[in-house]
Amino acid sequence: MTDFIRIGLDTSKSLFQLHGVNAAEQPVLRKQLRRGEMIKFFEKLPPVVVVLEACGASHHWARLLSSFGHEVRLIAPQLAKPYVKRGKNDAADAEALCEAASRPTMRFVPVKSADQQAALMLVGVRTRLIKRRTQLANAIRGFAAEFGVTMARGMCRVGPLLERIAADEAVPDLARELFALQTREYVQLEREIEVIELKLMEWHRSDECSQRLAQIPGVGPIGASMLMMKTPDPHSFKSGRDFAAWMGLTPKDHSTAGKTRLGGITRAGDELLRSTLVVGAMAVIQHVQRTRGRNASPWLLKMLERKTPKLAAVALANKMARIAWKLMVSGEHYRRAVEQATPAMAA
Repeated sequence: MTDFIRIGLDTSKSLFQLHGVNAAEQPVLRKQLRRGEMIKFFEKLPPVVVVLEACGASHHWARLLSSFGHEVRLIAPQLAKPYVKRGKNDAADAEALCEAASRPTMRFVPVKSADQQAALMLVGVRTRLIKRRTQLANAIRGFAAEFGVTMARGMCRVGPLLERIAADEAVPDLARELFALQTREYVQLEREIEVIELKLMEWHRSDECSQRLAQIPGVGPIGASMLMMKTPDPHSFKSGRDFAAWMGLTPKDHSTAGKTRLGGITRAGDELLRSTLVVGAMAVIQHVQRTRGRNASPWLLKMLERKTPKLAAVALANKMARIAWKLMVSGEHYRRAVEQATPAMAA
């Protein structure tokens, strides 16, 4: 066992595939172990480099193996996939992880602590509750339309709609009983979301950097909290563009033979974080349109002249990501641009 210098570990619910190499990069270990056997194996093993795929429960295993004295490296699935030689099985995946970790330019995912995982769970629970509320509101809207009761768009309209249905005697008694059941479910979801958002705001107020990020227009407390929870060490990025590229907000590159061909954004990275910034950017653009460009950024006004609002929102989200990276790295506060829009641009 002392000949191992690196072990690729493919994890699953109960079976774990190991692939180890020696100093000459020759395979010297191919073994499948159950959960208890795997833990005992690494407890007795001298410190080595253990490579895992950054997937479900991988951070837990990374923390556990690190406590045994091993150096754990996490690799994103899309970066390990090209090293799978042929077919798809646990042994091939473990070998691919071991091979990918040997590359000098390979990028690794930082291991999250238990407290960081708890904070991310807070965001995940909020997202799930909001999805359930949206699903329930759409169901209520659809059922109500079958009885000729309609409502305007917006979550704030659901409560008045349910009150109208409860008071409408033209709706059958069975339907009103079912709507009352959905009303109780909707109220319960509202309460749970409120509790989660209060906890999220407490976390935001306790973090100084999160409060500075919230000063960026379009970010707000929720976006700032997500940036702090989901972003690895910001110093690991060379520039704000690298940070925006990690988030998937930069164009795809299909250039060849000296010809530059840029496509849509890559949509790499965390989908929830990226969509939160884009939604925040869209809110900024809607505010600019309502106020007819008063006190708006000249850059944004020029962008809206050339692009549709949705494309401008993605460009603005890219800029917000770069500003957020700069504030995280430098520790500075957000400073609004001194330049103001001219009357002609605002018109």
